[in-house]
Amino acid sequence: MRAPGTGLPLVAERLRYAAGGVTILDGVSLTIEAGPPTLIIGPNGAGKSVLLRLLHGLLRPDTGHIAWGGPAAPRGAPRGAMVFQRPVLLRRSVRANVLYPLGLAGLGRAERARRADAALALVGLAALADRPARRLSGGEQQRLALARAQALAPELLFLDEPCASLDPAATRAVEEIATAIAAAGTKIVMTTHDLGQARRLAGEVVFLHRGRVLEQAPAQRFFAGAVTSEAADFLRGALVW
Repeated sequence: MRAPGTGLPLVAERLRYAAGGVTILDGVSLTIEAGPPTLIIGPNGAGKSVLLRLLHGLLRPDTGHIAWGGPAAPRGAPRGAMVFQRPVLLRRSVRANVLYPLGLAGLGRAERARRADAALALVGLAALADRPARRLSGGEQQRLALARAQALAPELLFLDEPCASLDPAATRAVEEIATAIAAAGTKIVMTTHDLGQARRLAGEVVFLHRGRVLEQAPAQRFFAGAVTSEAADFLRGALVW
């Protein structure tokens, strides 16, 4: 299996995106390097989810561009994968949900089986491999979504508030899985509204406010003393919009 991170950095320059006549992102530039997770935080409506979708290529910016810094990934190894707040699961078994995208990636049967089994073991769902995916609990469904994405061995894994609807136990399980994936070399870029979660997971923080990146800094430095007044107010729990 290839070494992850070969296509990084991912560079976004002067991204602008509007919908329904409303500007959501305006002049966003940032660089995503290999390394510990990057957490994108900011008030509701700041544009966090839209930024993630632009970086992943699900949306196209009105202006600006996004480019990978490294060589193209080999067949069957996508540069990016994404897990949403509410995963969309196939009406199939847990294992079949993981096998399906591996087949689309053109992997052979033996390799698909190996990756699927390893991914389900990673997220603690091996014993539920034959259960219908849509009968899983909310936390189990999110773990399955992580397994499905991780099995593809992406260079970069986008997580859009994956714990937003989960209870504390399920949140802890997802955080542990994300930490394990990052430790294995996959770059994680994740949005969250939970400052505690950002403190637990982030190696780097991007602070987004009113569609602009106001700060991008190592997590320790950001949480010790944000530079902008908007970020400082956000960290204090003040109402920021």
